[in-house]
Amino acid sequence: MSLHKLTVLAAATAALLFTPTAAAQAAPAAPQAQAPASAPVLDLSPDIDRALRWLRYAQDRETGGYGPDVVTTALTLRAMRESPRKYQTIDGPFVARAVAYLVAKQDASGAIADAGVDEPARKRQTRVAAAALTLHADETTKAALGAALKYLSADTAAEAALNPWNEAPLPASKDELRKLVTDLLAKRKSDGSWGDVRTTADAAVMLVRAAPVLKPTAASAARDAKPLPKFEPADKAAALASMQQGARFLVSIAHNGTWGEPGKPDAGITAMALGALLATPAPREAVVQQAIDSGLAWLATLQQADGSIHQGKVANYVTSAAVMAFAADAREQYKPVMLRAREWIVALQVGPEDNYAEDHPYYGGIGYGSSERPDLSNLQMALEALTASGLDQNHEAFQRSLRFLERCQNRSEKNDVQIPDGGKVVVSGDDGGSAYAPGQSMAGYIELEGGKKVPRSYGSMTYALLKSYAFAGIPKSDPRMKAAWEWLRRNYTLDVNPGFEAGTDPTAAYQGLYYYFAVMAKALDVYGEETIVDAQGGAHSWRKDLAGRIVAIQKKADGSWLNENSPRWYEGNPILATSYALLTLGSCVRGQ
Repeated sequence: MSLHKLTVLAAATAALLFTPTAAAQAAPAAPQAQAPASAPVLDLSPDIDRALRWLRYAQDRETGGYGPDVVTTALTLRAMRESPRKYQTIDGPFVARAVAYLVAKQDASGAIADAGVDEPARKRQTRVAAAALTLHADETTKAALGAALKYLSADTAAEAALNPWNEAPLPASKDELRKLVTDLLAKRKSDGSWGDVRTTADAAVMLVRAAPVLKPTAASAARDAKPLPKFEPADKAAALASMQQGARFLVSIAHNGTWGEPGKPDAGITAMALGALLATPAPREAVVQQAIDSGLAWLATLQQADGSIHQGKVANYVTSAAVMAFAADAREQYKPVMLRAREWIVALQVGPEDNYAEDHPYYGGIGYGSSERPDLSNLQMALEALTASGLDQNHEAFQRSLRFLERCQNRSEKNDVQIPDGGKVVVSGDDGGSAYAPGQSMAGYIELEGGKKVPRSYGSMTYALLKSYAFAGIPKSDPRMKAAWEWLRRNYTLDVNPGFEAGTDPTAAYQGLYYYFAVMAKALDVYGEETIVDAQGGAHSWRKDLAGRIVAIQKKADGSWLNENSPRWYEGNPILATSYALLTLGSCVRGQ
């Protein structure tokens, strides 16, 4: 059956399954539109991620179900698909095996239900299961979904009045909904669950239903962006002076070599800040070295039994940043800590041991270290950490990563992704740049004829791609490397993160700007080219250019940096923005 026909089938199924109750019909279709402009908003994405992460680890390894029972599995599949990440079967066994579990529960009548339940329960469970299969409709679910609908159609008149998920409509008031969600989150356990699989699945569904209502709209979030000031290339002396000021700022707000909220040191921010201070050339001021000594000692105490270093969130980012800090410090006492952390990063990579074959889009990738899908940002951090730790380029981790990197790059010679997205399919482009993950781009998509679209390439991820290829030992002469270099050469700029030109949000190209500068500097440093020629034929000494840009946007009052156009991805935090700036300058001065 074609993708178009499957889409039609899914729409028809939705009409049968999602007939609203009278109460739901009476509720406003968009309660957020009735809320005053000043109504509070709430981004539930991190909370949804945390709930789904816990559920993934709770999946029954034998059956693939959640609970395991039909309703809990169906609810979990709904939460997965309707979450901001919109997980589908292609994302891995945590979805695919759960779908297969529902299909395997179907009997000859078409019903999908647990063994031993009475007929009314069989009807209810089949309706919920069919609703879940509709959300994950593809060739593998077509026959089971059709049989379930046929079973339900015998009593369509009675069933049509029911909500398939048996849920009440959301409160019409955004304030009431916010209180409901806040009360729900207050009952969450420290491990991210609500105690058991079914209750956690119910909570996850509530969060994904509430998320689009409580989240700021794009229109309300967008605002004008202030262009960065003009700059002049900076020499090594100017860059070092700027670094000294930035290091003093970080130390001035540190507490015994840690950073974060008062009394709550944050492992990720601390690891980044320590890496930034270590980027300043020795000999360092005594207060700077003291902060490094204290911070590394504290960071080492956070190592978990499995070797990872974190406080329960974004484990790969934190562990990788910690490994880079320990490697930069190079003291023998931290080598065992670093090597244990390195082994954890290697084990985190997606591969056959996780039931991902080499032809899977996410093979070779690395995610946050919890359960989110792999992405290039996480992978490039991991590969840099592995390189800094001394792992040989011929190690399997680097070789596996190549398949994931190729599937991020818009170069169809090696990129074979075909990822369903609604009624369309995401495929590779051919500009040589890179997206965020296979079939996914933060810069949006280019629509093609025939129901296809291409993820837009953008600057920070293309530099991440170039850097990662270099870490994996790919030479400059390789077609993959040459294609990435050409995209970067054509799009060379220090004013924005290029690739977001087609968007309507004026701040989009400034989101993660300091990250862009840091990954750009590291990528060009390891690539080994001192001059880059832009699309107009202008030759740039990138080290002096980039140093000049960073010096020009430093806060003269205290020596810090801040992303004034966009606080997204924590760049509204001067500690992280300053850390990125110092790491950038560290790469700039290294070759001067």
